[in-house]
Amino acid sequence: MNLKEAAANNPHLSRYVAEFTRKSGKAPVFYASLSKEMGDIEFINIIYPVGDPIFIHVFGAKENRKYHAIEPQLNSVEKIKYKKLLSIILEKAIQEPVPSDDIELRQTIIKLVEKNTSLNTSFLDRGQNKVQINQNEKKKVIYFIDRDIIGNSILEPIIRDPYIEDVHSIGADNIFIIHKVFDLVETGIRFRDETHLSAFLRSMSERIDRPVSEAKPIVDASMPDGSRINIIFSNDISRRGASFTIRKFQETPSSIIQLIKWGTISTEIAAYLWLCLEYGMNVFVCGETASGKTTALNAAMAFINPASKILTAEDTAEVKPPHRVWQQLLTRESGPEESRVEMFSLLKAALRSRPDYIIVGEIRGKEGSVAFQAMQTGHSVMATFHASSVKKMIQRFTGNPINVPVTFIDNLNICIILQAVYVKGKFLRKCTAIEELVGYSQEAGGMITRAVFEWNPNTDVHIFRGLNNSYILEDKIAAKAGYLDKREIYEEMFLRARILDEMVTRNIVEYDKVLEIISNYYSKGMDGLPFSI
Repeated sequence: MNLKEAAANNPHLSRYVAEFTRKSGKAPVFYASLSKEMGDIEFINIIYPVGDPIFIHVFGAKENRKYHAIEPQLNSVEKIKYKKLLSIILEKAIQEPVPSDDIELRQTIIKLVEKNTSLNTSFLDRGQNKVQINQNEKKKVIYFIDRDIIGNSILEPIIRDPYIEDVHSIGADNIFIIHKVFDLVETGIRFRDETHLSAFLRSMSERIDRPVSEAKPIVDASMPDGSRINIIFSNDISRRGASFTIRKFQETPSSIIQLIKWGTISTEIAAYLWLCLEYGMNVFVCGETASGKTTALNAAMAFINPASKILTAEDTAEVKPPHRVWQQLLTRESGPEESRVEMFSLLKAALRSRPDYIIVGEIRGKEGSVAFQAMQTGHSVMATFHASSVKKMIQRFTGNPINVPVTFIDNLNICIILQAVYVKGKFLRKCTAIEELVGYSQEAGGMITRAVFEWNPNTDVHIFRGLNNSYILEDKIAAKAGYLDKREIYEEMFLRARILDEMVTRNIVEYDKVLEIISNYYSKGMDGLPFSI
């Protein structure tokens, strides 16, 4: 798609570009897709599509970029027609069969629009109470009815935008986003006033079955598309007005090759994790908020043997293993107290299902003790956890409310530490360390750990300190793999690093393609690779 084609189908885009060019003297450049390198351009002025009829315009210098959504606009007459038609549809919708999903709801809306509009010259056909409307008006009205009833109201452009990670709103007129290419950007999207914002939050919270109110002002839940929303509703709690944060859901996870290309990890780290997950090691991905824990967890799960049975337990659905045998469990926090299901109960139920891997979206409390019980009984466990170091992770697990005995901590094999770091004016997500938990030492008075990877911030290089010194590779995995000389396990690790390097060189970053290569390696070995090593 190019700008000419896009404008031909969307007259509002053509008008917007002409008006912006007239005022600024600079015509925007149209891109069908964006690249990470665009974030380094000093001054940007681009338009990209997020699905007709919406387009996004990002413009301005690096330190002051603006994000503007280009949508159809209703004039004063069209707004009256829209409100009248919306009122008719809401009144008559109760006579229609209850839709089972959004597709059926959209079909019902279109049918009601067709029934209640007319091409007559009078504004209303008084005999049939139909709204007179032309085809162009009908197209715009259907878009806004769909957006406001089924979609996400004024946030629809942001929710559709695949390059958005987080949305943060403070009060009615402060909506900011974290963009995958342009980092923190202020948007031109605004609620009309506090009443409009409150109505939006009430409507959204009711749709996700977690109604917000002055009595229950804080809600944390999943939106219909899987994104995670946190609402702080009451003005006496959020002093600058009701606020919300949306953490966008990725339909397709980032691949492990994408993480390598971003510099989050190295190919040697990925190869190490490949071996660890193939042989059922227990792995925690730790870090502070927004350090990329769930992204790394989803990417790494591609390394688990495709024949494995996976069970996931989460508060909100964010973990997406690519395995055929996957049981997904979610907590239930709404409803009467006796009907609620906590993470603790999910993990206890998981132990009876005999999965090969139990994946916990995030350990927060006493369910952490059940995760360690699972490890002790031979189940492999992966999880994310809020801790900025191995030391702090151990402190939290051995303290209240989790209370895992320190002598049990070595059931966990590997701790991956992620951080959001500020490098050369940009926030980057980095794996700053991978540590192995060797065992409890009474003499040392605590847990012995061993750093196998460390990130050097000065050179931006991940250093493999575990060569010929990895407890997990030599004493755990080499024995399982049947190596007579346990040091041969490093050769296998470096072979897999070369496979991953070749995927990086060939720019094989799509999740499904990366997964296919890993799966073929499991089933056919080197013969399953689409390239030679």
